[in-house]
Amino acid sequence: MLSLRPTASFFTLGAAVLTSTAALASSPAKADDVHYNQISVRAEVNQEVQRDLMTVTVYTESQNADPAKLAAGITDTLNKALGDARKVKEVTIRQGSRNSYPIYDDKGQKITGWRERAELRLESPDFAALSKLTGELLGGDMKMGGMDFSISDPARKASEDTLLKSAVTAFKARAQLVTDALGGSGYKLVNLNLNTSGYPQPYLRAPVMMMKAARADAAPTPEVEAGTSQVSVTADGVIEVTLP
Repeated sequence: MLSLRPTASFFTLGAAVLTSTAALASSPAKADDVHYNQISVRAEVNQEVQRDLMTVTVYTESQNADPAKLAAGITDTLNKALGDARKVKEVTIRQGSRNSYPIYDDKGQKITGWRERAELRLESPDFAALSKLTGELLGGDMKMGGMDFSISDPARKASEDTLLKSAVTAFKARAQLVTDALGGSGYKLVNLNLNTSGYPQPYLRAPVMMMKAARADAAPTPEVEAGTSQVSVTADGVIEVTLP
């Protein structure tokens, strides 16, 4: 009679397979991979901030059949305006864009002349000084391109620093409110993001502005109204509520 007897290697392999299977079956899921009772919370605080920076754009524009003469005339006018502006130390001067383009005849085939425009941008926290300078430049050969008001970097930073503290306080109050509503005994902070937003866009005045003059022969001074802008800070985060 033929008999089959398992060899030692068979039992060794079988034991290894059983041991591996048992180890796999008894391996629990990691507790750290599962989170319960996590709630997203958001709080936002706002503040009206006075616009304390004034920016004025003035320009000169002309046309001529000779592009060289045109460029020379624009340069002379711009240099005169720059000279006047440099006399006012409270004003920061920046040269804006300068460009020229051809003028064609009615058929659009032949160039009959050239037109050029050059800008000068003036910026200052001293509204009175810049308004007076603007009036003087408009009384000469410069034209008004635009006027706007914004918040200076130091004023914006000071406002944001204050709002950051308020946003955190508001977030904590809302987190506690959510915890109480859920009947929790407390909460822990999982993450928190603070974002500044709502940066004010420049407050644009129309090129044609109201003027006023102290005397009939005085240079007209633009009348300004800076106003305020709203700065916001948002606190977005996640809390984990402890439930009994």
